[in-house]
This record gives sequence, structure tokens and C-alpha cells, in this order.
Amino acid sequence: MAESAGLENHRIKSFKNKGRDVETMRRHRNEVTIELRKNKRDEHLLKKRNVPQEESLEDSDVDGDFKSQNVTLEAILQNATSDNPTTQLSAVQAARKLLSSDRNPPIDDLIKSGILPILVKCLEADDNPSLQFEAAWALTNIASGTSAQTQAVVQSNAVPLFLRLLQSVHQNVCEQAVWALGNIIGDGPQCRDYVISLGVVKPLLSFINPSIPITFLRNVTWVIVNLCRNKDPPPPMETVQEILPALCVLIYHTDINVSILSNTFSFSTRLILHIQVVPDLRAPN
Repeated sequence: MAESAGLENHRIKSFKNKGRDVETMRRHRNEVTIELRKNKRDEHLLKKRNVPQEESLEDSDVDGDFKSQNVTLEAILQNATSDNPTTQLSAVQAARKLLSSDRNPPIDDLIKSGILPILVKCLEADDNPSLQFEAAWALTNIASGTSAQTQAVVQSNAVPLFLRLLQSVHQNVCEQAVWALGNIIGDGPQCRDYVISLGVVKPLLSFINPSIPITFLRNVTWVIVNLCRNKDPPPPMETVQEILPALCVLIYHTDINVSILSNTFSFSTRLILHIQVVPDLRAPN
């Protein structure tokens, strides 16, 4: 018996020595599982994301006038429709920065001001990508709020324009559109299915390639997770099947954030497949 146990231990050790890559992958998956448990309490928050205020290369200096004074919503609204590109951009930036506040952004106040149609119109400004970016950012943060606030963005016909911006040659504009769509999809099955019906999946999957910046890939992965997050009802079976091959790229990604999101996605899709396929298997002939 002892000899048999010794042979078994030798066999296991030999197998482990030969499977170092498998062992590394197992440890990685364990790390991801632990991280998933830590983040489970934040699951609801991950459905929608507010883009915080950051001083970045995307910010131009044309909004100096708005920084130096307490601008009213009325002034923002008036200047956002200006024929002067600099004045218009400054106003849209001012609105965006109000919405990027960490504490109680005035989403309802801006919606009531009537600025939504103006921001949506700015998404069409192909000759002014900075304006498109600022407007998309502002709308993203409005859509990060309550369901009613998200619905206000949807009802303003922003979704088809966000989908159009996925083809933008300007990466910051394209990525902001992805973020906005993720917030809208995360609102629930109705919004999810609406965005799917407009054709979001193929352009979304096209971003998964070796040249994509890691921050962009994290956002794309998060949106894919949102597509499969709600299961009552689940997304269309054809959508799940279309998304599944992306797991081959995402689930073993070296970036921990992508791995965490894609593992969540893997669990969601397995559950969806179980929900949709098992009843078919049980159906009488």
C-alpha cells in the first residue's frame, strides 16, 4: 500500500513538473476568483460608471472663462448653441465638468434645462472631434445615474449616434462612445436588447485585438459583461454565441482587470446557456 501511495505521489509530482504552465494558469485563476469575491459587493456599481473629472490631454484650454466664474445653467445652455466653435466647446465642457463631480452631480438639473438635445446634436459634429468627445462624456455621466436618467439619454436618440461614433478615427471619441453604451446597456434588459438590435456586438468585438490600449480593452470587456449581466430575461441566444469566441482572448488575459471582468462574463454566459439550453433538452420529443 505504501509503495502504491509512493508511486502515486511520484506520478502527481511528475505531472506537475510537466505542467508548469497549467499550474501558473491555475494560480492566476485562483487570484482572479479571490478578486471577484472582493468585488462582488460592488457588482451593482459596476453596471454603470461615472467618468470622473481628470485633467488630461483631452482637455483644451478654451474653457478658462468658465473656470474663472460661477456659470449658470442658463449661460451654459445659451453658449452650447453658439455659432462660435470655441464658445460652444467651452459651454459643453462646463456641462461635462458639472456632471463629473464626485458628489451629487446635478444630472436632473441639466436634464430639466433642456441640454440633452443639444449634447446629442454635438455628437454629429464630425468636423469637431473635441466637441464630440465632450458631449459624449457629458451624456455618459448622465446615463450613469438612475434608470430614469439613463432613459432620458435613450429617448433623446443618442444611441444610434453613439454606435456611429464607434467608427470614429479618433480613439478618445470612440472609447467614450463605448463607455456611454456600457452605461445604457447596464440599465437593464430593455435597454440592452435595444442596443443589441441596433448592431452593437460586431463593432464592439472588432476592438479586441493586440493593438488596443489596455484601458480601452478594459472598457470594451466591461461592456461585454454588461451585455450578459441581466438574465431575466437573458440576452438573445445568438448574441451570446456571437460573443463567446471573445473569451479565448479575454479570459486568460495578463491584465488582472480584464481577467476579472471576463471571468464574470464567463460565469454569466454559462448560466445563460444553462437557462436557455436545458429547457430544450428536457422538452418532450
